Amino acid sequence: MSLHPTTPAFKANAHQALGDTELQKALGHVQGGFIAKRAAAVARLPEFDDLRDNARDIKDHVLAHLDLYIEHYEQRVRDAGGHVHFARSSEEACKTIVDICRTHGAKSVTKGKSMVSEEIGLNDAIEAAGMVAVETDLGEYIIQLRHETPSHIIAPAVHLTKEQVEQDFRRVHTHLAVDRDLSQPVQLLTEARGILREKFLAADVGITGANFLIAETGTSIIVTNEGNGDLTQTLPKVHIVIASIEKIVPTLEDASQLLRVLARSATGQDMSVYTTLSTGPRRAEDPDGPEAYHVVLVDNGRSAMLGGEFEDMLRCIRCGACMNHCPVYHAVGGHAYGWVYPGPMGAVLTPSLIGVEKGGQLPNASTFCGRCESVCPVRIPLPKLMRHWREREFERHLTPAVQRGGLALWAFFASRPALYKPATALAMRMLGFFGRTKGRFASLPFAGGWTKYRDLPAPSGQTFQTAWRARRGGRR
Repeated sequence: MSLHPTTPAFKANAHQALGDTELQKALGHVQGGFIAKRAAAVARLPEFDDLRDNARDIKDHVLAHLDLYIEHYEQRVRDAGGHVHFARSSEEACKTIVDICRTHGAKSVTKGKSMVSEEIGLNDAIEAAGMVAVETDLGEYIIQLRHETPSHIIAPAVHLTKEQVEQDFRRVHTHLAVDRDLSQPVQLLTEARGILREKFLAADVGITGANFLIAETGTSIIVTNEGNGDLTQTLPKVHIVIASIEKIVPTLEDASQLLRVLARSATGQDMSVYTTLSTGPRRAEDPDGPEAYHVVLVDNGRSAMLGGEFEDMLRCIRCGACMNHCPVYHAVGGHAYGWVYPGPMGAVLTPSLIGVEKGGQLPNASTFCGRCESVCPVRIPLPKLMRHWREREFERHLTPAVQRGGLALWAFFASRPALYKPATALAMRMLGFFGRTKGRFASLPFAGGWTKYRDLPAPSGQTFQTAWRARRGGRR
């Protein structure tokens, strides 16, 4: 499934996902794995909530002075022998990277996992230029074989079962023995390692993302659990870092604070297996490393978020905790969201980047249970931001006319207490009377969106206010 930067089909995608047996089987691993591991990791660190406050403050400080830190970072990269390129849009970013690859005569490019490269459609641009791009993160490699985008920002292939991965390997790796045993995960991993090792050695250019960019030293930091990022940036003669502008942090000390909450929030680890720091190209005394080092800083709509009501979203450190704990994500997976950023963070970030006209359905994909905000390591108020997008969607008449009409009718009564109280009291008495036998409704006029999938419990016959007043009076 090839996804494009538009999400008006979320409802249709979600309906299809709910009926996908294999997807539902795979999604069970999200709820069963990430949540318990995070809870255990947090329990081992009593100061975790204090670290979250510190992480929030670091990111807020950077966003308030982003221009100064970007200038300082650029100078430090140049001092180390590297080059910094600025891209205002996806097109500029892709063109810049393709031009760098062409300048160095590249034919093969290896890539570490990078969400911003998915955002700008980098693989398509590289292949359109006549070069081969190979994803080296195992999950990214699997979905590349399937021509899909990630369904999760830290576990790109979490929507797939082991049997589906085996089928893809047999379909693509046709040069290997047909009767080989791929029934166990370790066998799948071994086969992928052998295939990718050849790609690492043949690559002319390596492209990685960056979890953090350090203004103090001009350093880029990536965290991985597979080591593919190290091979991607040290074996080829050219290393390109692609990152969005908000990845800047002031110092290495600040980065260490953010790293303490990142892995615990993402995978429940105290630290990722690999935390790799890169500063410029290979120096004369270095035994290995790239001959050229380039950083491409991507804006692509982020500067427009600065100083506005969605600036808090730029604190995101891409841990995935919000989607790991989101009941909507657990039900439909990442591809239902229609673009590269799923879950609660995607419901806020996607409309910010591609517009509410294309991404306006996503803020409605929430129960507003607040679990996303409660686990966010940088305390992003995701439910509040989704409400802001819902308001904008409503103001621009992007919501269905029936929904707007229903809200207008409710607002008419709600703003007139003298009408609202008797109207709701009458409605509750009627619903309580007609539902008294079964205690529920399988269908109701104007409630088909609910009763199509679940029964509606019959009310007691009283409004909450009436019941509360009666109970309060009884206590007196």
